[in-house]
Amino acid sequence: MRQARAAPPIDIDSNETDTPHMNGDLTGLPAAPLPHDAVAAPSTPVTAPASRDRRKALRRMGAVVLSFPALPALAAGVAGAATIVAVRVWPASDYTRVTIESDRQLAAKSFMAANPDRLVIDIDGLELNAGLKELLGKVKPDDPYIAGVRVGQNQPRVVRIVLDLKQAVAPQVFTIEPVAAYKNRLVLDLHPTRERDPLLDLVREKEAAESAAAQSVNDALGELIGRIDRPQTAASSAESAASAAALPPQRPASAVARIETPPPPAPPLKEVAPEMSQSKLDRLIVIAIDPGHGGEDPGAIGPTGLREKDVVLAIGKKLRDRLNANPRIRVMMTRDADFFVPLGERVRKARRVQADLFVSIHADAFITPKARGASVFALSTSGASSTAARWMADKENAADVIGGVNSKAVKDAGVLRAMLDMSTSAQIKDSLKLGGEVLGQIGKLAKLHKGSVEQAGFAVLKAPDVPSILVETAFISNPEEEAKLRDPDYQDDLVKALATGIARYFAKNPPLAARHRAL
Repeated sequence: MRQARAAPPIDIDSNETDTPHMNGDLTGLPAAPLPHDAVAAPSTPVTAPASRDRRKALRRMGAVVLSFPALPALAAGVAGAATIVAVRVWPASDYTRVTIESDRQLAAKSFMAANPDRLVIDIDGLELNAGLKELLGKVKPDDPYIAGVRVGQNQPRVVRIVLDLKQAVAPQVFTIEPVAAYKNRLVLDLHPTRERDPLLDLVREKEAAESAAAQSVNDALGELIGRIDRPQTAASSAESAASAAALPPQRPASAVARIETPPPPAPPLKEVAPEMSQSKLDRLIVIAIDPGHGGEDPGAIGPTGLREKDVVLAIGKKLRDRLNANPRIRVMMTRDADFFVPLGERVRKARRVQADLFVSIHADAFITPKARGASVFALSTSGASSTAARWMADKENAADVIGGVNSKAVKDAGVLRAMLDMSTSAQIKDSLKLGGEVLGQIGKLAKLHKGSVEQAGFAVLKAPDVPSILVETAFISNPEEEAKLRDPDYQDDLVKALATGIARYFAKNPPLAARHRAL
């Protein structure tokens, strides 16, 4: 009995399946190799009656099988560069994020270069294309960190991105696996090397507001003095009134000369803030306003496309301005622009300024458009008050997954989790009081989803020493409530209700008198 001789093994070199220098031209290639996942068949005995013609036919069939399927596989290997789906830039004073979304995971290496400062990123398995070139036009002149971008094919299948920097940064480069509507993401986060002091920022804002208010008083006084110094007849008064109705008011020259004499130079801002007395700083009521989601995380999206992250930011800014009108109050916003802030970072920001309150603003959504009404939530350490509250907490707690958190940068994850679990019963009790006052005011304006404050394990409410609530302003998934959330007048009414609820809480529960804030 004769056996057919087994075919010699095919050597697959790793470079053979990655041949970008050929640019898709398959001419001159060696015999097509098997794909990596192909398994060679073992040798099979052939009986003696098998004819020579049959063996030739089998060889020809084998050649056909090897040739036709292998060539497309090899072509796919040659042209197997990742496809860029989108490029996004999220500039903010806290940090700037650059996101490169692709149909497959990208491998990147990065390093910093000096004189001038720049960040260099080499991305493997990528060809320069129009999608990447879009990055050049997405960096705005007012970006706090990026001065310019250069993109080029550094090596075959290696694209180099150079970010020219306006200041030294502490970069974080990491990848995020596909989640929700996103495919693979390569993320470049540019953080400042020295973190800003949020409490000092609040003091500076207060000093600037007080200075502006004083200047406004001086301007009004100067206009009054100018009118007194210039006597008017009845005719001239009527003429002046008519012209004043058509034109913006202008101060007389005498008032300008008298009032707008150059004031003594103001001390630099760094000298102004520390001069605030410690007692005045300690008596300052600090409220943390937290517009949910942001940046890569749009939150819920309404039937006509209204995004939760946009509407809650608008409401948050209006609430900040209303509260800041009180000279004893200063608002710290966890985000004041369209960028993503991890849940733990939101809590840390509130604690850094020793906030007296924390109010997180959201817009609800559900699988059916019929759901409607506002809700207020406080923290629970022993389980949710309802199935809906648990579902809502799970949804909001997933923001870090969608928004994109660099898990490798959290060096003390265990310590962070322990800190977030330190919430005391006193904090929860005060949160329920605050939530009750706010819910009562919202109930005068809009329908409530539930008439009492609900509780669940919201990660963003876990500051152990700050009374904290999460307000679901309405169901953005409901067409009628989406239209209300888009209406600026309704936003104003909602802000008034929130501010009144906060004021009523403080009237019954004064801030801690022993608060000591150190700059």
